[in-house]
Amino acid sequence: MEYVKLPKTKRGELTLKKICEAAEELFAQNGFYTTEISDITRKAGVATGTFYTYFPDKNSVFLYLMDDLGRKLRQEIKQAKLEKSPQSFIELERISARVYLSFVQRHWGIFHIVWQSMFMDVEVFKLYFERFSRGYIKEIKQAQESGEIHEIDPALLSFILMGTHQFVALKHYVFDGTEPDEAVIDQMVEFVARGLCKE
Repeated sequence: MEYVKLPKTKRGELTLKKICEAAEELFAQNGFYTTEISDITRKAGVATGTFYTYFPDKNSVFLYLMDDLGRKLRQEIKQAKLEKSPQSFIELERISARVYLSFVQRHWGIFHIVWQSMFMDVEVFKLYFERFSRGYIKEIKQAQESGEIHEIDPALLSFILMGTHQFVALKHYVFDGTEPDEAVIDQMVEFVARGLCKE
């Protein structure tokens, strides 16, 4: 689904980046409904007409942000796994947790954007999580086939694991205003290992 008219020049890419960064910050701080296009363009330092060069309306920039943040997060997780070459499901899970928490620290507005989208376009909200689930399911099935983890429904398990990441990040960044350290990741991984891995 296309929400944006992508630029063809470096200057256009920079302008789009400014608009998206401003929108991400404002949606996170003020919410979708109280943020106006004029607020976004003012913060981005561009003319209101420039906004419409890339987006037809406020809904489009919101949904594009959600799609773009999800894509960037999946790419960071994939790249980290390629670089580390993990040999077990638990090692994969440690990498996923570490990258997710790091990403949320840099893009804490992702919570607001993702969960607000449920009230705007439930299919987009659903697709956001299903894309992450697909990658998880593949890894879960491989770990089950090797005998590393128990035979639990892969789709259900993928959402259980995603929920763990989501709510640990929510507790630290939003509720407590703290940064989860490596000890927190150790506890997350220990929970997964004790609950899933065979002795």
